[in-house]
Amino acid sequence: MDVKKCGCSLTNKEQMRKKSGPTFQSTEKNVTEDAQTENVMTNLSNAYASDLLPSKDGKDLTNCFLLQVVNILLHYIKKSFDVKSKILDFHHPHQLLEGLDGFNLQLSDHPESLEQLLVDCTDTLKYGVKTGHPHYFNQLSSGLDVVGLAGEWLTATANTNMFTYEIAPVFTVMEMILLKKMYEIIGWQEKEADGIFAPGGSIANLYGILVARYKQYPEIKRQGMTALPCIVLLVSEQGHYSVKKAAAILGIGTDNVIEVKCDERGKMIPAELEKNILQAKTKGQTPFCVTATAGTTVFGAFDPLHDIADICETHGLWMHVDAAWGGGLLLSRNHAHKLSGIERANSVSWNPHKLMGVPLQCSAILIREKGLLEACNQMRAGYLFQPDKLYNVDFDTGDKTIQCGRRVDVFKLWLMWKAKGTRGFEAQINRYMELAKYFYKVLKKKDNFKLVFDAEIAPKIKAQMVEAGTAMINYQPCGDKVNFFRMVFSNPATRRADVDYLIDEIERLGKDL
Repeated sequence: MDVKKCGCSLTNKEQMRKKSGPTFQSTEKNVTEDAQTENVMTNLSNAYASDLLPSKDGKDLTNCFLLQVVNILLHYIKKSFDVKSKILDFHHPHQLLEGLDGFNLQLSDHPESLEQLLVDCTDTLKYGVKTGHPHYFNQLSSGLDVVGLAGEWLTATANTNMFTYEIAPVFTVMEMILLKKMYEIIGWQEKEADGIFAPGGSIANLYGILVARYKQYPEIKRQGMTALPCIVLLVSEQGHYSVKKAAAILGIGTDNVIEVKCDERGKMIPAELEKNILQAKTKGQTPFCVTATAGTTVFGAFDPLHDIADICETHGLWMHVDAAWGGGLLLSRNHAHKLSGIERANSVSWNPHKLMGVPLQCSAILIREKGLLEACNQMRAGYLFQPDKLYNVDFDTGDKTIQCGRRVDVFKLWLMWKAKGTRGFEAQINRYMELAKYFYKVLKKKDNFKLVFDAEIAPKIKAQMVEAGTAMINYQPCGDKVNFFRMVFSNPATRRADVDYLIDEIERLGKDL
């Protein structure tokens, strides 16, 4: 995109830093329907936010400013995908607080110019982490999908709220369509299921446990925990920490979360689950929910869902599946079998912002029993959820949620699904699995690598990588195992050459340790 088309000429960054520097001058521009033209002279160093729309004559200045922002973003995107660029320009927190080369994070009482804001936008990206970089393997959500990014821009521009069809007519219908698609992929019937998009997998897990408790004890909504027996929930010892956090938030208590032992591959052992349930009952506790995991955070393990479902049915327990990480595999005909049995779950968490590569954030909680989510959470706020509106109020979804305000997380997913199709997501996910297999095969052939690294080595190599900005990969301990690298494949920019680069970089940095 050429900024000159909007009537602004670009300056380089050093010029932008000088508030008394060159002005942004416009060229001739057509500003009326009858092709009448005028010259617009714009000086962003002497212009402020108060000069932008909706100010009376701020149209041209707004156009110029936003197109400058777009150019900054496009430059950053291209740099993110450049394998030769650094992932980050690392600085310690105290350096950012003290200020860097004119980049000052402190807030003042007086407005700063639009030119300075553009500098600040540039520097904010400069000193951040390029999570779209091909060598970024640090988190389960990584990569930068351009269509998804376009969806995020449109969402921010629309700036509406998802609680009613009245103010988000298109987005609420999109959410319904996406949820139906996800029910279908899980193996549920559209008419029997329900769901909502939530702010992250942790909140989705919270919803699952909240609804599980309400299903068993609907009186909790009015009477609180004092009306209940000593309830306990069970989760794999490799399960996500958000399950314990949900127990703390909901008043169940972390002491009432039973961690079930796993096998050497990180999968829940069904016999241990059965034993824990019986032991809890002997102690006078009342199990009500089991959280299985489809794709654990550290090992990427998939619990045996059919076996767990059998046990839950025998004991009358709610089965929640945390598929925040692994849910995307349901889109792959080659790998969906890893989640066999998920169709028997009562609720499922699924994060499209992980394996599906949707920009943060995009998470869903899916409930197999229709109407339960709303019954659990509804408060019938009269100023929002009037039953006598002119349209079908089934599309007013706000009373299903814990929140009142809820951002639009669905449009970017909808747009990406339009762009890729289900088969496009499948190909993307299959490639991640192929990269993981390739990574494993390469390491197996090397004598100087182990599946679990020495306790001191991984943190030191990680620190050198971060300071150099060459690559990012996470490490952690797990149980009695020492610190080791956790390799994540969810970045569409990553290729085999990038895997080779990472291995070489670990070898280079670790050879003298």
